[in-house]
Amino acid sequence: MKIVFMGTPDFAVGALQAIIEAGHQVVAVVTQPDKPKGRGKEMQMTPVKVCAITHGIPVFQPVKVKTPEAVEVLRGYGADIFVVAAFGQILSEEILNLPKYGCVNIHASLLPRYRGAGPIQWAIIDGEKRSGVTIMQMDKGLDTGDMLFKAEVEISDDETGDSLHDKLAEAGARLIVEALPKIEAGDVTPVKQNDEESCYAKMLQKSMGRIDWQQSADKLDCLIRGLISWPGAYTTYHGKNLKIWEEKAVDAKEAAIQLTDATPGTIVGVEKDAVYVQTGDGVLKILSLQLEGKKRMAVRDFLLGCQMKAGEQLGQE
Repeated sequence: MKIVFMGTPDFAVGALQAIIEAGHQVVAVVTQPDKPKGRGKEMQMTPVKVCAITHGIPVFQPVKVKTPEAVEVLRGYGADIFVVAAFGQILSEEILNLPKYGCVNIHASLLPRYRGAGPIQWAIIDGEKRSGVTIMQMDKGLDTGDMLFKAEVEISDDETGDSLHDKLAEAGARLIVEALPKIEAGDVTPVKQNDEESCYAKMLQKSMGRIDWQQSADKLDCLIRGLISWPGAYTTYHGKNLKIWEEKAVDAKEAAIQLTDATPGTIVGVEKDAVYVQTGDGVLKILSLQLEGKKRMAVRDFLLGCQMKAGEQLGQE
């Protein structure tokens, strides 16, 4: 098949690579414009663009893909199908109707659950036990098109947003390669989504990472694991931001409790390799953290230079 691949971040690279290795003709890659990053503000190519250049595939980077000029460029590729994976722009109905087989999207959830921009992280935050990838026939709605193929992935108890991202990227790459010849042969049974079963995975905001110690240890565990790479879950300690990297929810019997009836956010126990914090229900055992201006550390190393004590309060301004 002649394919135009539309994607931008790391999540999409595996799918592009798999499509190329499967022998399909990728006539063009469409990705977001390069952006300045880092302290030096040097222009950085998107991960998908790097992959495309490696394979000698033409790259198109429209600021707005829906402009008449951009649509004509897409039309000129004469592709049989557009494969979309975390592209980052909404396609117009005109674009959706350009190729013979339309546009299919590799969506990182088991639709109709978790439509929207943050399906991977929200599955963790909400405490889901399974997620997956859906190959969807795109329509003009937001992730509302007919479902063509699915692959399920289990979410482990220690799953993070990063580890689930990698699992789903691999699953999506395998699934799209299986799906393309079936789509070409007409061997598909589109399934309409039940809107009543849907929920919206809204875009992540930095403010979401601020820990509310009134919440239960189980909920905070899910939040911290879901937001692990960005924005990260954080609290404050002596006026400085303190990011929590690794932890687990425990009950009072497991925790080295030194205080009883402590208010949420109180450090209730300190061991050589763990700090225990009271929550609204249960205790959070912190194993790895990062104080503002410092690097990430295991609690064992952190305590060598910062003597946290039971009774101190986290989260105070």
